[in-house]
Amino acid sequence: MKAIRIHKHGGPEVLVYEDAPVPEPAPGEVVLQVHVAGVNFVDTYYRGGLYKPPALPFTPGSEASGVVSAVGDGVENVRVGDRVAYAMTLGSYAEFAAVPAWKLAVLPNSLDFKAGAAIMLQGMTAHYLCYSTYPLKSGDVALIHAGAGGVGQLLIQIARRIGAKVLATVGTPEKAELARALGAHETILYSTQDFEAEVKRVT
Repeated sequence: MKAIRIHKHGGPEVLVYEDAPVPEPAPGEVVLQVHVAGVNFVDTYYRGGLYKPPALPFTPGSEASGVVSAVGDGVENVRVGDRVAYAMTLGSYAEFAAVPAWKLAVLPNSLDFKAGAAIMLQGMTAHYLCYSTYPLKSGDVALIHAGAGGVGQLLIQIARRIGAKVLATVGTPEKAELARALGAHETILYSTQDFEAEVKRVT
């Protein structure tokens, strides 16, 4: 298979497109034929050496979607041919990736591979912030920074679904329009507005 691998830490120049062996599923794992790999900022931490991978060389990429091509012993939640997505396992910058089966989410027919690969890492972050870090409740005011970013867009939608009043910060008028379209009640254009005064006004 073809894969992007890193043999030494550094900038983008250390990404090497090369041949690599197709992984075999260990017990409890599946092998996924990757259709779409997610690209996230955390990938630069592994590439640069801030986060240590298990060993060099390694294939970066922490989320993907695709089709299960092989299953290891003990796997019962998915089968060959299932459309799935996952996050938080290195190796998605390749044609095939070995992933613990418990990390897989079966994709509903309404989601394509692009959406499946894009939503896992940022979606879990947004869910964690709204339900675990602070259990957001109806009537709360949710201040969401970078409301037009990947996590911010999901946070706006989750907070609105819960019933919170959503205040989102953005950097441009176009991003403000996007945040409002997703459900933000108010937006703060931090490049031109007094952030503190706007928060006080709204709350």
